[in-house]
Amino acid sequence: MASNNRENNVQEESNPLLGKQFEETQNDTEKPAKALPETQSPEKSPTEMGHVNGGGNGCAWTADGLPLGHGSVMGEPMGRAQWDSSLLACLGRNDEFCSSDLEVCLLGSVAPCVLYGSNAERLGSTPGTFANHCLPYSGLYLIGNTFFGWNFLAPWFSYPSRTAIRRKFNLEGSCEALHRSCGCCGSFVDDEQQQEQCETACDFATHVFCHPCALCQEGREIRRRLPHPGFNAQPVLVMIAPEEQGMGRGA
Repeated sequence: MASNNRENNVQEESNPLLGKQFEETQNDTEKPAKALPETQSPEKSPTEMGHVNGGGNGCAWTADGLPLGHGSVMGEPMGRAQWDSSLLACLGRNDEFCSSDLEVCLLGSVAPCVLYGSNAERLGSTPGTFANHCLPYSGLYLIGNTFFGWNFLAPWFSYPSRTAIRRKFNLEGSCEALHRSCGCCGSFVDDEQQQEQCETACDFATHVFCHPCALCQEGREIRRRLPHPGFNAQPVLVMIAPEEQGMGRGA
């Protein structure tokens, strides 16, 4: 033991810096750790946030994936989409739905009750409701044409479907279209509640005065946006038993 103490003393005397380093480490452990100054990340502008979140055009995006320029995050109303075809485009458009547009035009001219029932069935996405809408419409259609000479009762029954289509797909109404084209109806467009009342009245007037054209426009719009509810049915697998195979005996 005495020899080991002597060797340690010799090493300490031979290395005078070891004692200073040992004292410095003790002083460092005794001193409290200084709190690092908090680095505040600079606030990013909406344009910078737009580039970070994928908005290459310099607009910020919400948590739902909607751009701030088109959403109601800042209190701005969302822009409404236009109808796929105009009210008087009887034959529709020359695209992949051309044959469907011709069918809609034929039904609207000859059998509007069938077209209205089909539109209501597609809009509700519930198969089997065609008769629930077609039969009441047919009754009102026959009563109006038989006793009054023109179909003025069925539009009272069918115009809410136009309002439902406009609200479901956020489509532009007649009042807003007039304000966009010629600048009129400005007082109604500014107030959202008055605008909706004006649009509902325009939907009713469209069905009363242009009833076949309104049904055809709604049919073209629905067929481009919603599939027939019958197509959503689950496929049924049919298991067929294998045929019996006879074993032929060799001669």
